[in-house]
Amino acid sequence: MMDRFTRGLLVGLLAVPSAALAQGQAPLQDRWPAPTQQMEQRAPAATDAPAEPAAKPRPQRRPQAQAPAQAPEGGGEAAPAAAPARRAAGGAKPAAASQRAIACSGPFAKSATHLSLASAFDSKNITFTEVDGGPDGSKLNASVLFPDDPQRRLEVLWKDEGERANINVIVVAGQSTWTAPKGLKLGMPLAAVEKLNGKPFKLQGFDQDSGGNVVDWQGGALASLPGGCNVTLRFVPGPKVTDEAKAQAIGEGLVSSAATVKAVKPVVAEILLGYP
Repeated sequence: MMDRFTRGLLVGLLAVPSAALAQGQAPLQDRWPAPTQQMEQRAPAATDAPAEPAAKPRPQRRPQAQAPAQAPEGGGEAAPAAAPARRAAGGAKPAAASQRAIACSGPFAKSATHLSLASAFDSKNITFTEVDGGPDGSKLNASVLFPDDPQRRLEVLWKDEGERANINVIVVAGQSTWTAPKGLKLGMPLAAVEKLNGKPFKLQGFDQDSGGNVVDWQGGALASLPGGCNVTLRFVPGPKVTDEAKAQAIGEGLVSSAATVKAVKPVVAEILLGYP
């Protein structure tokens, strides 16, 4: 698994144009505030939504029947007739959560904020907390959707931490089943990603500190996404790949179509989406 420093480096890389990724990386101090500054910028964790009046309790939410393994907490029974306005205001929440697909628009548009995510996914399903990924093993502050559910967990880091606004990077990792634009998802093999891109791309060899990270989409379809966001991926060698094969997939700027890269059978282990 990629160390915390490298993951923090990827967060910074998404803030620069893709052409710059292939040429070099900006200094670390330009990407993150000092740890003490981060702590000063931290805002209190989001609070739960106000409780329902005792006389008219809201029905218990339950997962949607057609996708029990992935259904969000929403979209259950109809709200009481006496509260039509509340139901209308929350009517879009179950659909947004059940899709579990990230687009560079809607809830995850560049203008999104912690509050808008809380409105879209219910304030009880989001918290503002520290996550791994900073330089030298430090922590970063992020809004985390479904923090206690590994399959629905999603981390959103902000350029303006004080206001919790202006998306910097969205992180899909671990066991998360969120999908990114173009259908990108964790566990996707390299050949499938190459097909989505429409051509080979460049990635770091697996001997590098940032091994397996895409560094240049080579002008393919994944170089520019609708809505103006950027995407980069981290690959890891597939299971049961020999050390001998891994030893051949080394160096900087490897081409995905190279036989030595294909022999490692790379799969997507992390997806990072951000806005310049």
